Amino acid sequence: MSGLATGKPTCAADRCTFQYKMDKPVAPYLIALAVGDIAFKSTGPRTGIWAEPATLPKAAYEFGELEKFVAAAEGLYGPYRWGRYDVLVLPPSFPFGGMENPTLTFATPTAIAGDRSLVSLIAHELAHSWSGNLVTNATWDDFWLNEGFTSYFENRIMEALYGKRRADMEADLAWTDMLAAVKDAGGPAAKDTQLHLDLDAARDPDDGMTQIAYDKGAAFLRTIEKQVGRARWDAYLRSYFDRHAFQPQTSAGFLTDLKSKLLTPAEAKTIGVDTWVYSPGIPANAVHVTSAAFPAVDAAAKAYAAGGPVSGVPGKATTQEITRFITQLPRKLPAERLKTLDIAFGWNTTGNAEIRFAWLQLALANHYAPADASAEQFLTSQGRRKFVAPLFQQLMDSGDWGHKLAMDIYGKARPGYHAVTQVTVDRITGWKLMN
Repeated sequence: MSGLATGKPTCAADRCTFQYKMDKPVAPYLIALAVGDIAFKSTGPRTGIWAEPATLPKAAYEFGELEKFVAAAEGLYGPYRWGRYDVLVLPPSFPFGGMENPTLTFATPTAIAGDRSLVSLIAHELAHSWSGNLVTNATWDDFWLNEGFTSYFENRIMEALYGKRRADMEADLAWTDMLAAVKDAGGPAAKDTQLHLDLDAARDPDDGMTQIAYDKGAAFLRTIEKQVGRARWDAYLRSYFDRHAFQPQTSAGFLTDLKSKLLTPAEAKTIGVDTWVYSPGIPANAVHVTSAAFPAVDAAAKAYAAGGPVSGVPGKATTQEITRFITQLPRKLPAERLKTLDIAFGWNTTGNAEIRFAWLQLALANHYAPADASAEQFLTSQGRRKFVAPLFQQLMDSGDWGHKLAMDIYGKARPGYHAVTQVTVDRITGWKLMN
């Protein structure tokens, strides 16, 4: 449960009683309970992994550095105040990457890649122990106060643990995701590209939970950091968490605090803090962290698309470099070019969900037939909405061929999806209207 266990369970006959205590004020959405056949492996004096017995060995390896993550986060922004930090790996149907329940992060098994290349997800959920759990958005209009701060903090944890090269790659990929989110929202003039949203009573708050909150929010904080310097920014952010601990926060409240505790009037004007929060689009002064590793990857993608040999493709590369390579390829490639990549790297069957997702987006865009079975296996074996919704949308937008494949796969996949994912994909496919 999202609280600290108090003693061992007491059992009588066929009934056991478990007791938990949460002595910190939390928002109601942070109260969670998990029930199942789950086992535990410690990763340190205050951290550990919970998972189904069959999943536990892989999960315990993948997330085995939890104690280092907590120490890195504390080194940045102050003490971890929740006692324990455990991670519960949920079944594949879990619709989200993670959920930051206090003391017990819920996590998707799609982050288990076997090489710890996707552990930024854990850095993100841990960072929520400060931004989101300790200081919580007062309303869903200010969702960015949770996710933007956390995405920034996540990247700082990754830099502290794995170095600037990896952190920069992940930040650069997030920039691309942000631009795509702006496009999906209707362009830079669309109101939903604001950080502070206007989710009136007629709208589902879930409509506002896009990458804008995450990536534009993080870009805003990086822009402040650039203006004032990392030392001043870190000192302010640490004091911000201390001064507002266990309290709700609004955009207006944050901006007032920022202007009174950190920024001079001239600095606030130079950054344009109110424009960042209350206006649509990405301001021209947004800090774009660029990866020194990506120019070579981009050149390799361009060369391969022009007919270059597969030997020029980065083979022994990181997940981030491979993902970048795939996304930089043109959306129209001859089947032979795709087949060569498929044979060389096996992306149709890779267990790395991020690479598999990027590959399927490319392959399905080209109606590459061998990807049909891969898409079915991928979409029926997990229900993470980040992967599921875009692939079904892509298929539905691909004419009769894609529509048929989408409906065939969804008919098999839907019973295994969480209700949250079902609602999303029902809307994409029109399932309820047709069945």
